[in-house]
Amino acid sequence: MTPERRVYKRDVIIDVTAKLMFPLTLLFGLYVMIGTGGTGGGFQGGTILATAFILYITVFGTKTGREKMPESTNTFFSSFGLFLYNGAGWLAVLFTFGAAQWLNMSAFWPVADYVGTAGARSFLVSYMVSVGIGLTVMASFVSQYFDLAWKEEDEMEEGGEG
Repeated sequence: MTPERRVYKRDVIIDVTAKLMFPLTLLFGLYVMIGTGGTGGGFQGGTILATAFILYITVFGTKTGREKMPESTNTFFSSFGLFLYNGAGWLAVLFTFGAAQWLNMSAFWPVADYVGTAGARSFLVSYMVSVGIGLTVMASFVSQYFDLAWKEEDEMEEGGEG
């Protein structure tokens, strides 16, 4: 293959399939993160969310992909995910006065009076922590994919491999 770029024709089937699969993959990633009713699923859901964006970037290119997920949005998701994940731990420490008994949260978590301690614990652990992990993983993987895609484009423009 010559160093100059080859121009490929757009395939309608791939374009339509990618556009159709993008929201469905996002929905499935959210389901894995928070819809299973138990703890865990944050990392798996985050990787599924990232694959939706990676599919879109692969099919439509890095410029169109960057319009779908700008760097500012990616930074927001990464920061907000860390905030949720870290915030759940800090809520536990602050409201239990450092006694590391955050699983007994009915004293400070008003929802616990209505849904019970197990329900409040499920909200804090399952939702806040899992969504925080998922958003951070998604933002990290998408950012890494953009970095690798741009590096490859730069190398192809230079015509070298180093």
